[in-house]
Amino acid sequence: MDAGTEPLNQLPDLVAEEVTRAGLTVALAESLTCGNLTGVLGKGGDTGSWLSGGIVAYMTEIKHAVLGVSAGPVVSARCAEEMAAGAAKLFDADLTISTTGAGGPGPLEGQPAGTVYIGWSLRGETGHARHSFEGDPAKVLEQTEAAALRQLYDLARRA
Repeated sequence: MDAGTEPLNQLPDLVAEEVTRAGLTVALAESLTCGNLTGVLGKGGDTGSWLSGGIVAYMTEIKHAVLGVSAGPVVSARCAEEMAAGAAKLFDADLTISTTGAGGPGPLEGQPAGTVYIGWSLRGETGHARHSFEGDPAKVLEQTEAAALRQLYDLARRA
């Protein structure tokens, strides 16, 4: 199946199938999405065997103190990757996803509204994807959640 064409409500089950197949544990570090991804993944099958947990690190100070994010802009690729790496360490998880960005309605740290970074860590390797989403804050959040779930699914498939 292609997660890119699946409805959002089917993605938790697709993610559950792939992470179970790959024997992965999953954790999340959420800023922009405020815990929504962790809640959505909780709807997936057999969650207790693969979902280690999630942290909402909305305030910059929490990103630094709990996830080990270094000083500097939080709407950035570096921050997204450090959040994911921090969650991997905190939860001892194989695969982590993080979200950070400017949800709107205005810019943040010089980045236009809709600028989103999704970070990940897969068995110690980190990466990120930058997105530019359109719409009001609710639409940006919806698009961010869908992109993060699809990224999680794709990473689990490659594992």
